[in-house]
Amino acid sequence: MAKELFVPQLGQTVEEVTIVNWLVEDGSTVKRGQEVVEVETDKAVFPVEANGNGVIHIGPFPKGSVVPVLSTVAIIGTAEDVFSAAASSPVPEPVQEPVAAAVETEVSAAPAAAPATLPEKVFASPRAKMTAREKQVPLEGVTPTGGGGARITEKDVLQAVKSAPKATAVAQRMAQEAGLDIHGIPGSGVRGMVTKADIEQAVLSIQEPAPAVLSGDTVRVPLTGVRKIIAERMGTSVHTTARVTLFMDVDATELVAWRERLKELVSENWGFNPGFNELLTRIVAVALRKFPYMNARLTPDAIELLPEVNIGVAVDTERGLLVPVVKHADQKTIQQIGAEIREMAGRARIGSSLPDELAGGTFTITNLGMYDVDGFTPVINLPEAAILGVGRISPQPVYVGDVLMKRQMMVLSLVFDHRLVDGAPAARFLQYIKQLIEMPALLAV
Repeated sequence: MAKELFVPQLGQTVEEVTIVNWLVEDGSTVKRGQEVVEVETDKAVFPVEANGNGVIHIGPFPKGSVVPVLSTVAIIGTAEDVFSAAASSPVPEPVQEPVAAAVETEVSAAPAAAPATLPEKVFASPRAKMTAREKQVPLEGVTPTGGGGARITEKDVLQAVKSAPKATAVAQRMAQEAGLDIHGIPGSGVRGMVTKADIEQAVLSIQEPAPAVLSGDTVRVPLTGVRKIIAERMGTSVHTTARVTLFMDVDATELVAWRERLKELVSENWGFNPGFNELLTRIVAVALRKFPYMNARLTPDAIELLPEVNIGVAVDTERGLLVPVVKHADQKTIQQIGAEIREMAGRARIGSSLPDELAGGTFTITNLGMYDVDGFTPVINLPEAAILGVGRISPQPVYVGDVLMKRQMMVLSLVFDHRLVDGAPAARFLQYIKQLIEMPALLAV
């Protein structure tokens, strides 16, 4: 009896996924544990493994399809089995992979995806099929040159790989949604990779044309994926919280000196240079333990003071703003916090975050100092009670007593929900953070 292959539950908040890429061909033989399809949530891209041995029959879910979690997307059984779904007609039975590798094999091309210039049936040599599988190239998109233009050779597959635009999965999807030809977009990523930023720039160049073409059609970029989630959550936050923002100038001279000393003493041993994000995460964790009313969330009938201090650190990625969470930050050293931030941020930027890494935060830090931003009012990451905005550190003339001195100054902005916290308690919390930044030695007390 055929087994159903379904999309697993990928985190408590994930309700649907996007099919990014099928890693096997319809009708091919798979083994239990083999990765057969990649799906994308609002947080990362995950592989789904075969749950049995046999011939896989893929449902009507091409790349880009959005399906709910726990949906059956394929079945694994015998060559005679046929995929069927309650709300759709069964797809045609696929051609089984022949066992012999010494003869030419036939591959059924999906009628909806086949180019108009190709025949309904496409022939491919065994080496061509093997190379296409390794390179993850759909055979129906390869132009055949063998056998008088009727058979795909290995050379044809390699040429398709060479001519295909190199782009991230997110960039490819954005280009498709915007109706852009990705071949004509220069890539700014590693080795010319087309990135999300490149697509955004291309869209902007269309949206902001020269006066001579201002009468052209408006370009619509669908609100999907991470951008859709951000829009929904930030909109909910703004319309449901009673936001208040406190700004505070802080003398970060000692914090800068502390970081420089750490860089000299521990960088080689730790394998990375200590950064301000881990220092601030440690400082905020200590402050949250001292002022537990800031480590809280609002429920319909109560304010819950949370036992765990889990600090999210906002990360800018190609897929949008993501917030990896350092769990139990108050119990970790600066080295542990720094290592975790770098590891999770790296996965977030390539779309490989683990589901639990982006959930469970009790407080968030967002740092725009590296973009020369002095101060800003971030949006609270619900259901948290507050968020800390960190501006740039810059040398400024400041009076210390009666003496004018050059000091490293920064602006902190604490945005909190007045439904949970009043202004004075929130100010005391921010004031304590300032004290720890100006005198980091207090962390050891």
